[in-house]
Amino acid sequence: MLPQRLDRRLCFAYLNSIAASSSSSAPSRRPLRLLPHRSHARPTSFSANCADGSLPGPAVQQDDAVSGYRLPAKEIQEIVDVPPNPSYYVSPRRDRIMFLKRRAMPPLYELAKPDKILAGIRIDSSSNMRSRMSFYTGISLHLLMDDGSLSPEKVVHGYPKGAKINFVTWSPDGQHMSFTVRYEDEVSSGSNLELWVADAESGQARPFFQSTDIRLNAIFELFVWVDHSTLLVCTIPSSRGDSPKKPSVPFGPRIRSNEQKNVIRMRATKEMLKDLHEEELFNYHATSQLVLVSLDGRVKPVASPAIYTSLNPSPDEKYLMLTSVHQPYSSIVSYKRFPRKVELWTVDGRFVREVCDLPLAENIPVAANSVRRGKRLIRWRPDMPSTLYWVEAQDGGDANMEASPRDIVYAEPAEPLNGEKPQVLIKLDLRYRRISWCYGLHALVYEYWYKTRRTRTWVISPDCKDLSPQLLFDRSSEDAYSSPGSPMMCRTRAGTLVIAKIRTSEGTCILMKGQGATPKGSVPFLDLLNIITGAKERIWESGKEKYYESVLALMSYHPKCEIQLNQLKLLISKESRRESPQYYLTIWPDKKQVKITNYPHPYPQLALLQKEIIRYQREDGVKLTATLYMPPGYNPSKHGPLPCLIWSYPGEFKTREAAGQVRRSPNKFSRISNNFPLLWLARGFAILADPTIPIIGEGDQEANDRYIEQLIASAEAAVNEVVRRGIAHPDKIAVGGHSYGAFMTANLLAHAPHLFCCGIARSGAYNRTLTPFGFQREVRTLWEATDTYIKMSPFMLANKIKKPILLIHGEEDSKVTTAMQSSHFYDALKGHGVPCRLVILPFEGHRYAARESIMHVIWETDRWLQKYCASNSRSTQVMESSGETAQSPADGAPGCEV
Repeated sequence: MLPQRLDRRLCFAYLNSIAASSSSSAPSRRPLRLLPHRSHARPTSFSANCADGSLPGPAVQQDDAVSGYRLPAKEIQEIVDVPPNPSYYVSPRRDRIMFLKRRAMPPLYELAKPDKILAGIRIDSSSNMRSRMSFYTGISLHLLMDDGSLSPEKVVHGYPKGAKINFVTWSPDGQHMSFTVRYEDEVSSGSNLELWVADAESGQARPFFQSTDIRLNAIFELFVWVDHSTLLVCTIPSSRGDSPKKPSVPFGPRIRSNEQKNVIRMRATKEMLKDLHEEELFNYHATSQLVLVSLDGRVKPVASPAIYTSLNPSPDEKYLMLTSVHQPYSSIVSYKRFPRKVELWTVDGRFVREVCDLPLAENIPVAANSVRRGKRLIRWRPDMPSTLYWVEAQDGGDANMEASPRDIVYAEPAEPLNGEKPQVLIKLDLRYRRISWCYGLHALVYEYWYKTRRTRTWVISPDCKDLSPQLLFDRSSEDAYSSPGSPMMCRTRAGTLVIAKIRTSEGTCILMKGQGATPKGSVPFLDLLNIITGAKERIWESGKEKYYESVLALMSYHPKCEIQLNQLKLLISKESRRESPQYYLTIWPDKKQVKITNYPHPYPQLALLQKEIIRYQREDGVKLTATLYMPPGYNPSKHGPLPCLIWSYPGEFKTREAAGQVRRSPNKFSRISNNFPLLWLARGFAILADPTIPIIGEGDQEANDRYIEQLIASAEAAVNEVVRRGIAHPDKIAVGGHSYGAFMTANLLAHAPHLFCCGIARSGAYNRTLTPFGFQREVRTLWEATDTYIKMSPFMLANKIKKPILLIHGEEDSKVTTAMQSSHFYDALKGHGVPCRLVILPFEGHRYAARESIMHVIWETDRWLQKYCASNSRSTQVMESSGETAQSPADGAPGCEV
């Protein structure tokens, strides 16, 4: 059992010691290991027991007297422990594919390591990098052959065994890859972080720095390739001494003042700088000395030490754009809003100029589409040698202000001539979103306005000043059926990303890939688009009958990104309901498909699960969609209705037409994550996954003013549909969700108790008066919409909730949905005799990561569903609704806090 109330450092030592022990089979006592795919696991078939929510095999542990972390039933453990497939990373020249191996879940002792939380980031001081970072466990390389197949695997080797790999990057020419390796130092009980480089041809890796005196600083961006053989790296300044010690006597009182009468509205935040000591710590850990290091080991310092948050070399390899933050800091915003300076330097160390120095930005309005004042999103044009572009708001960054234009996009060379003014690329009446460049010939500029959901795409000719912008698309961002897709990108010789040009007899075209939402399900596509005339031709689309295919990357290469259509190569992902995703290479002109991976089914025991996209509508006529899953072998007419778990997350829409659109495919493989409800297929449940819960605010209406009415109507429609189909037993339907889905769950139990027998709420916020300056998509404050805030808060209706509810929260949740909200809600429920249970997970954040935590959450959820859903009956419903419980707290009934 994990000791309670331990100091974090002592707790880490405790967990680390038990992890090294091999005398116990408990997950917290086992060293981390990757489990193989269980290709011979026993298949699950439906039996009469499934209707009761139980399957053959070890029963779920029900003894509440046992303390500590618990394990769910074996059939669930086998699914959760399956490691994910490797990630892929294509080389810039499209001649190699790198596969990065991953693990399933980290052990709890990794989360328990001591760290510091400063200015919105978690810092591992032992390795001077961000804490709790995921990592890769291995790298393998494959050469792309002429026929589209891959060469045999070449494993990258030479680094320490068991190292954790991060920051993997190809060099611009694809001949090398750089990465960091992190491994534990037994002497210092800390972590060593080193920069390594590997040869793409041989796979041999070696340290980049030959001197052990150079230490890396990975708090922000760690390194970037400047050219084919040189890296710009953040290192710890050699003059840095010991970490500042917290004074035994404070510097003084903590004071916050607004005597200037500024209007500053902040959404609830935590983990910000609290005092002068934490400011000193932030300076200490985040300050870097930049160095240029070459493959032959030469090291050269560049610029002065500063807190560098971004490193950007120009495409022509002559300039460095360095972004840093500096004092004065803030106690209410993260480092992202600290004063920001952008400077240009040459790669040989000459200071060129200061691009901007922005002040502290505490007062950005909470309204959607509000932004920082001054130059923002400063970037290099990827299709030019050394030209900068940026955006400036004309409305003071306040979305509530009327302005035309609202944003202006500018461009200028790195070293403009005296008196030369920046070029105006385009003036926008909506908020700028992004630009995709196409070698000076064209660029696509996207603008967007959240309140109306309007989005527009413009075609500009940045190198032809006499050509005016042309409107290419003007549509609703919610209208999935009309989405034209996004342009396919390719790598330039410098390694930057630009739009691929396709030469045809009718002129230059580009490739647009999209998800292809249709009323019958998504059908991904690839279109050939002439951006001058707007004419388009569909040259590829996914199969509709069995497979779901999607375009991942363009595999054709040309130094000027000019691709011949008959030489087109695409990396495709292909899957079906029963077949896990595999990668294929599709080659023109005959569109031949070459399979390049052969991953086994991750959980063959559920290979025959049943899946159906169902459509229905709520009482006001809004069309709804959900994915219905049923256990393998289940037949409703033969086996009768099942216990059912409904798991969802509400979404906001401006129109009922958009809310009713289908955005999923019946042909997609059902990947089961460790927090997804499909796990309970293995326990004989039917699962209604992601039923649309649209909260619609048409025209000038605010969606949340009718949140409760629409929430109930959507849930009632979903319940009626699964009962009408004979799939779900009307007395055995549970509801659950994470974050805003937990908020939804609590509201449904308060306002629609007749629909559900119990609920599971993870990482939720239940009292909206504690988030007074907005939440989710709500931009009005508590004082502007008092009734809405109160009516939407299930905390205010704790006395109305009668059905059992399981509350789960991470103790170190950094979001506004802190564990305090779950604790307060639990106290309110308990004070009214509601069957409830609160589980606080040590060291966990908003989402849960450690294997011990995840397995325990699954055990708690399974226990709850078995007790209050699978075995539920009318008699127990009546008893619970009257405030009685079937067992006393001593026997393990809810009401005992964990």
